[in-house]
Amino acid sequence: MIHSFIINGLRVQTGDVICTRNGKPDILPGEFWRLVGRLVPGEVDHVALYLGPGGRCIESGTRGVVAFQVPDGRWESEKMVAQRGLLIDELVGVAYPLEGRGLLPEEQEDIRREVAEFCLAQVGKPYNLNFLDPQREDAYYCSQLVYKAYLRCGIDLNTGLAVETVPGTNQIIFPQEIWSGCTHTKAAPDFGG
Repeated sequence: MIHSFIINGLRVQTGDVICTRNGKPDILPGEFWRLVGRLVPGEVDHVALYLGPGGRCIESGTRGVVAFQVPDGRWESEKMVAQRGLLIDELVGVAYPLEGRGLLPEEQEDIRREVAEFCLAQVGKPYNLNFLDPQREDAYYCSQLVYKAYLRCGIDLNTGLAVETVPGTNQIIFPQEIWSGCTHTKAAPDFGG
């Protein structure tokens, strides 16, 4: 079944991608994640996939692949720490990988269902620290999980983004690629939190 929800005023449906920036000022774990985020090119450092119903999402983070809830439709990472691990991040917006592809509504539903089923089947797998190997299926980093789910449906979200000074990094599936390569909507910066 395809679910819809609102997170910080943004519409999401099963298979849409929640894009975040690591860190949050004024709290120690948030400062740590802000430093980690500086290693990733672009304004988006992390992605999660909306599943539904309600605020149910999935990601690969510090605890590997986990499903978690966004309480009351508000992305407040401090309130989700127990579910997600120590990951502290701020919502940048939502990427819509199926928009603008000329797909029929039935095709979109099938893809959304397949993407969600694939991601759910990965729950419990560890985090992939080998970013240069996005083809492995025994461990996942955040954007690799989303990439692999959509690739199985014929949608390649790898745009070839690379760290210019480091050869071979075009193999990495960066969260920024998913944001930049898809129709997306930014979160309001002053959305009450």
